[in-house]
Amino acid sequence: MLSKSQIKTITSLKQKKYRLQQGLFVAEGVKTINELLASQFSLQQLYTTNSFKIDANLETVVSEKELKKISFLKTPNTALAIFKIPEPKAINTNQLLVALDNVRDPGNLGTIIRLCDWFGITDLVCNIETVDCYNPKVVQATMGSITRVNVSYLNLTDFLKTTHMPIFGAFMEGDNIYKSQLPNKGILVLGNEANGISREIEQVITTKISIPRFGQLQSTESLNVATAAAILLSEFRRSER
Repeated sequence: MLSKSQIKTITSLKQKKYRLQQGLFVAEGVKTINELLASQFSLQQLYTTNSFKIDANLETVVSEKELKKISFLKTPNTALAIFKIPEPKAINTNQLLVALDNVRDPGNLGTIIRLCDWFGITDLVCNIETVDCYNPKVVQATMGSITRVNVSYLNLTDFLKTTHMPIFGAFMEGDNIYKSQLPNKGILVLGNEANGISREIEQVITTKISIPRFGQLQSTESLNVATAAAILLSEFRRSER
């Protein structure tokens, strides 16, 4: 049976400050948990209605009612696990990177992490204002891809200023992505959902690129940032074929 103290500790991990204080994050769902268990992430404790047949000291079988008390989902899955946040890793700059400038929506970040995994992007760099990748909604949206993409938080402006690679920024007005010569090494910068790339970051962009609109009325304001990421990454990878 879960104690009040356990419930309080687990539910506090919904907030970033407590995740950072304790160095822990929550993952829900059998698929995501299995992906994390098979990775370098270290399990702190697993709460489940159906045993995973792992170390008994790390697994607590709970009732559906108890799981509902600690779940962050409207419809709880059959398992919730607490993992340790890993130590930061060095960024491999000898490849194509994705950089995020103030992306705030957890679903968007989770999808972008999945896209990085799909397109073989091993490093995703974010400015400090970007949503935390260990937010429960982000972890859920990655569907396990967080185990294969190194997400780093840093001063993005300083990072971009020190790189020797070309920096491509996604803008409404820029070079047509379908007519651009794209390298296999560089940095693709994506901006905030409402405001795009900030002025500060814009100043260090070497090439502005855009996805042209084909609708007759040309009235769509913009693409969702995760949708744009999918299209742009597809074009970068297609140029390698």
